[in-house]
Formats: sequence, structure tokens, C-alpha cells
Amino acid sequence: MTVVQTRDELKSLAEQAWRDLEEASALDILRWAAENFGPRFCVTSSMEDAVVAHLASRALPGVDVVFLDTGYHFPETIGTRDAVEAVMDVNVITLTPRRSVAEQDAEHGPRLHDRDPDLCCALRKVAPLEEGLAGYDAWATGLRRDESPTRANTPVVGWDEKRQKVKISPIARWTQADVDAYVTEHGVLTNPLLMDGYASVGCAPCTRRVAAGEDARAGRWAGRGKTECGLHG
Repeated sequence: MTVVQTRDELKSLAEQAWRDLEEASALDILRWAAENFGPRFCVTSSMEDAVVAHLASRALPGVDVVFLDTGYHFPETIGTRDAVEAVMDVNVITLTPRRSVAEQDAEHGPRLHDRDPDLCCALRKVAPLEEGLAGYDAWATGLRRDESPTRANTPVVGWDEKRQKVKISPIARWTQADVDAYVTEHGVLTNPLLMDGYASVGCAPCTRRVAAGEDARAGRWAGRGKTECGLHG
């Protein structure tokens, strides 16, 4: 395993991989990550499905899978996390915000997600992830280019300037059909809400079912200009 430590080394490695791995399979991209980062590599998962976690477990058995428990998740999402932890060769790490929902309500007033969703996401998603990723050099996401216009240029490997880490999106080139085929072939766990009209699953107060013809992210923060939580911006 290659040991990469400095920021410049990490950034150079990411830039080279961006060129070299664009056409590589998702599994080969994750094998590259396992080889270069070992235990300093993790997968982040919203538990919409466990596709990337499953792929990563094939490349690096026992890989850390980081899950953000915002306090606002659907019960089905928490159930998916528990099932992934029980049946897959991964180490699920649950991150929580510094303040409970009740404590946040006391400080900012109830239903902050309705009045200032950007602040709510910053407090309950972005800040915990910043702390949770501190011990890693690289992290993998399930971002796909076909999900929305804002994700159309997602690199399979890139440099996360904000966090000074290598950011890997191994299924960036996949379509929903590719995801469905992988789930079927490998019996991968998926969130039950995906079978109930939800194309993208986030926090319960800010997620709705999508209508026919809408993109997968249309059900997130519906009726607002907001399209991302800030984790990938």
C-alpha cells in the first residue's frame, strides 16, 4: 500500500487519477483507493442504498462507512443503516450533530429547516462531516452525473479543496439502470422508500416523492432554490 501524507502529494495523486481512471470500472476505482489510502479511506452513505458501500467492501473488506444521523431521518433510513451494519463487511460509523434537535430548537427556534434550510444543513450535516472526516485522506460518495444538472460534471476522482482530501465518486458515470442492475445482481440493500415514490432520500421534513419526468433530486427541498445540502458544494 502506498503511503501518501502531504497535501501536495494527495492533490497530485487526485489530479493524476482524474486523468487515468475516468474510464475505469467502479470496482477498479475503489481498488485504487484501497491501495493508496487503506484505513485512511472511508465511504459516506446517506443510506438511500448501499451500492457504494457494497462495492467498497469488495475492494477493502471492513471499510469504514460514515453515516450522518441528523435527527430528522425517516425510520426506513435508520433501518437501512442497521441492516447494512448487520449483513455487510463494513464498519458503520454514525456521526451526530453537536446539538440534538431539541437543543437546536431551543437556540434557533423550532423548524429551522423550514425557515433557514441552509443553516439547518450546515449545523446537522456539514459540520459533523467536517469533524468525522478529519482522520481520513480520501472519502467516497455515491454521486452520479445523471442525478441532476448540478452533478453533471462530477469527476470519478477529484480534489476536495474545502476539506483538503481526495474525493472519489466511483459510480459517477453510472445511470439509474446501472444502479438497479447492480442491486439486482448482488442483492444489495436499498431504502424501502425508493419503492414508495421517493427517488432521492434525505431528511424527512425536506423530502417528498417525485412526479413522473422529474429528476431524482426534485424531491429535495421542493419549492426552494436549494438543490444541495452543502456536503458537495
